[in-house]
Amino acid sequence: MRLPRRGFLQLAAGALTLGAARADDSKYVMKVSGPTINDGPYLFMKNFADTVEKDSGGRIKGELYPASQLGSIPRQIEGTQFGSIQAVTLPPEFFVGVDERFEVMAAPGLVDSMEHGQRLAGDTAVLKLMLGLGANKGLHGVGLFIAQPSSVISRTPIRHLADFKGKKLRVLASQFQMQALERLGATPVAMTLGDVLPALQQGAIDGAVSGLGVFVNMHFQDAAKYVTETRQPAIFVIHEISKKWYDALPGDLQQVIDAAGRSQSLAINAPAAKMNEDQRKAWVANGGELISLPADEQAAMMTTFRSVGEDVSRSKPALHEAYEIVADAARRTRQARG
Repeated sequence: MRLPRRGFLQLAAGALTLGAARADDSKYVMKVSGPTINDGPYLFMKNFADTVEKDSGGRIKGELYPASQLGSIPRQIEGTQFGSIQAVTLPPEFFVGVDERFEVMAAPGLVDSMEHGQRLAGDTAVLKLMLGLGANKGLHGVGLFIAQPSSVISRTPIRHLADFKGKKLRVLASQFQMQALERLGATPVAMTLGDVLPALQQGAIDGAVSGLGVFVNMHFQDAAKYVTETRQPAIFVIHEISKKWYDALPGDLQQVIDAAGRSQSLAINAPAAKMNEDQRKAWVANGGELISLPADEQAAMMTTFRSVGEDVSRSKPALHEAYEIVADAARRTRQARG
């Protein structure tokens, strides 16, 4: 039986419409990975996944994998680049092997408070720089926020700048962090998060630079109870999407991903600040001690750190340009205080 041409065209159009509807109704799994749990970055991961699932009408299903369930941090980054992991939430300096400019947010002295860090992370020039890095290496940045200031945990108390001398301290893989500690007379040791607690327990290192949330949630007080709140550098977190996966999404779902990254980067600010204060109380309640350097020594430390960013980046044109963008934004946002 032959259909009239008009009937055939109507059937063909219907088939195309049905095919488009089926394509639009496709379900996508979004594995969201990170190294920590029960802290600001984890809350961001959860809220981001929930928002994407809701705003996509359930077409994207979020799955959370905190506490490095999908492998070490380098494996999480590689998985995101190649598409086996769809999203990863990490301090940007861990991506330095992808592009050295990722580490500019780890420069000491950029910010002097959580509020200042929040303004810096929301600055248009900073977002354009940071979220664009890695685009040619399989990454699509959608979010940036400050998690909390850095602190130094140590087996013996660090109450004065002189106490840093001779200490072996774990740092992230950042030349900015390494040179900052070297200027205080300490020996920086780059080490992945999973190795830090055993190294402290065994005495392989004297202490570590990280966020207080890591120390509280991973029960570091069993190995070392002293935390010196240097507040430098600030710990920023970037949220990267697998570009391979993102590019395969329909346009409307790409918009959902981008919008969720922007909105949750702002929404995390108040909870992250509260978490930081709650973690300070929890550390003391669990038997730990919080230490502040004397005011004059804190000021002296900041003076020592002031030129680290310039000195580290000076010989690397791309890194230096990126540092100048971030440092300029830090000055502008510091002046924005009311």
